[in-house]
Amino acid sequence: AGARDDTFNVLDLAEYTKNRPWWRKIFAPNSGSSAEKYNVATQLVIGGVTGWCTGFIFQKVGKLAATAVGGGFFLLQIANHTGYIKVDWNLVQRDMDKAKQQLKFHSSGNKMHPEVKSRVDEVIIFLKKNVVLTGGFAGGFLLGMAS
Repeated sequence: AGARDDTFNVLDLAEYTKNRPWWRKIFAPNSGSSAEKYNVATQLVIGGVTGWCTGFIFQKVGKLAATAVGGGFFLLQIANHTGYIKVDWNLVQRDMDKAKQQLKFHSSGNKMHPEVKSRVDEVIIFLKKNVVLTGGFAGGFLLGMAS
């Protein structure tokens, strides 16, 4: 009888992980939940610190964006009042009506694209697996926004 020649492909995991982005290494669907890796106190601390940092940065960037938008609007009003620019309010009203119609048209379906739905499902699965971490993040985020 003939000899059987079994060939196997070798998978080099070190090379495989080098080619993956860092966020896939941390948040990969098959990496398990943080509850399996860390105790409750560690999860709360990690979630709280990252949430506080995110909330603090969100607050600062939000203030900067609001200042820029408000300042730009203020400068446009001054330019309009002094006569440097003239606003065609009929054109503005017509464009606003057109935008409202498009918003009504797009919001009437309320159907998500399959890609968006799959991403939302991934986020929900992650949140369910990591409830303590998510709770710590939410609390830290609110504290960061308040500070």
